[in-house]
Amino acid sequence: MSREARRDDLIAAALDLFSTHPPDQVSVDDLVRRADVSRPLFYRYFSSLRELQVAALRSVTDGLIDRLAHREDGPPLDRLRAAVRGLIEVAGDYRAGYIALLRSGSVIATSETNAIVDQVRHRAVELILEATGVTDPSPLLLLTLRCWTAVVEGSLLTWLQEGTPPREDLDTWLVDQLVAMVTATAAHDPTVAELLGAVQVP
Repeated sequence: MSREARRDDLIAAALDLFSTHPPDQVSVDDLVRRADVSRPLFYRYFSSLRELQVAALRSVTDGLIDRLAHREDGPPLDRLRAAVRGLIEVAGDYRAGYIALLRSGSVIATSETNAIVDQVRHRAVELILEATGVTDPSPLLLLTLRCWTAVVEGSLLTWLQEGTPPREDLDTWLVDQLVAMVTATAAHDPTVAELLGAVQVP
């Protein structure tokens, strides 16, 4: 097995364990047992468990960011639905990793890991602004969009763990949530009408 393949195996084992156990309850012994490798081999690829945690987190967020970078043609609402479908696909493909990402909590959280997770959230907000042509968002609009990314994260976690709502309904429901949140914000911030007009269903 190549060095890269072995490293990927260790990351996959970590994500699998982190999806069902808090990171502080996972030891190097647990990881090497799951990956069927020796402790010396583990330390050949990672200097510490923390380094592996960060690498595992990065593997998931890179997949999410790559999918958000994919652009679709069409009206803003259709492009947003396509982007959300992409996130759903990546979350499904990286099921164990995505659950681990959202369940990691303060044990894995550092300034570095928080920055990695924030890259996904920032990219999601940028995507909405780009799709709707908003170049100068107000503070209240930015807060609304950031809150929506939390709705997306929580909804995907519930879907992965419980299977609800159905996958075929998830993207439309989440975009409808965005429209509803922006509509509520527009009542408090007249400048938000620019985005509301772009995403509103005709």
